[in-house]
Amino acid sequence: MSSVIAATRFSVLDRSRTREGGTNAQALRDTVRLARELEGLGYHRFWVSEHHGVPGVAGSAPTVLAAAVASATDTIRVGTGGVMLPNHQPLVVAEQFGVLESLFPGRIDMGLGRSVGFTDGVRKALGRGKDDADDFAVQLEELLGWFRGTSPTGVHARPAEGLTVPPFVLAMGEGAAIAARAGLPMVIGDLRSRDRMRRGIDHYRAHFRPSPWAPEPYVVISGTVAVAATPEEARRLLIPEAWAMAYSRTHGTFPPLPPAERVEGLAMTEKERGLYEDGLAGHIAGTEEQVAHELETVLKETAAQEVLVTTSTYDREALLDSYRRLATITSG
Repeated sequence: MSSVIAATRFSVLDRSRTREGGTNAQALRDTVRLARELEGLGYHRFWVSEHHGVPGVAGSAPTVLAAAVASATDTIRVGTGGVMLPNHQPLVVAEQFGVLESLFPGRIDMGLGRSVGFTDGVRKALGRGKDDADDFAVQLEELLGWFRGTSPTGVHARPAEGLTVPPFVLAMGEGAAIAARAGLPMVIGDLRSRDRMRRGIDHYRAHFRPSPWAPEPYVVISGTVAVAATPEEARRLLIPEAWAMAYSRTHGTFPPLPPAERVEGLAMTEKERGLYEDGLAGHIAGTEEQVAHELETVLKETAAQEVLVTTSTYDREALLDSYRRLATITSG
């Protein structure tokens, strides 16, 4: 194993993707089961996501799901990738993470994003608009203030006040600049847009201001990593998510994941085919040797301290096998 890989932490974000023929409950239980498996494989963190009104994603309440994951595990860090702060009142978010940290001390991470709902209907249901994402920096400052007891309201967040829950900023668009100004660790993706990712990392490091939360920059790069016995098998892992993304771009809704063999037999329009092929490109996928080489390259390019793997696929056994193979690369 290369020294650069050995020095890097590896973590996982599972989006609780639903599968064709499966249920939301099954997807959520699969997430908890995966966390237990990955803890045994030595992964550093396990994060869950927030999506609202999406047919293909069961994870709509990340702090609730994080509690279930933390209850089912013993040592792995558990958090959110992330809680979308514009959808919530910062006080309530602080209270939720305060409860999690109180129940599972020293294991909880607070990953925070600035996205709002996927569609106009979802945003309306949440009582939010696209412009609410512009308030993220202010909301972030307020949220961190609840933990430090500095709110000018005179109100105290119980049980959050006085606790330390590591915050991370999910850097999309302006996120890198916000993370740098706030002095927080940053999660940036994706691995398919290397130049854009490097620009975001460079800006973050150049403008980072040390804070009580982080004395120096901390970069987590995120994206899909698929490992299998052959390059062809690794590519098949990418097929369900690539098709779901193409479908969402052409039909306006994100579907449950289909099996790879069904996608391979589909007759696609020219636009669908183009989006689908684009969705298959640029990921880190292949055999252990190929993936190790690619990881070493991207880690040398970015000097990231951590990799957050975000792979989704229909075949959960193949997904777990991919994570097992990746663990052999990262642990030697």
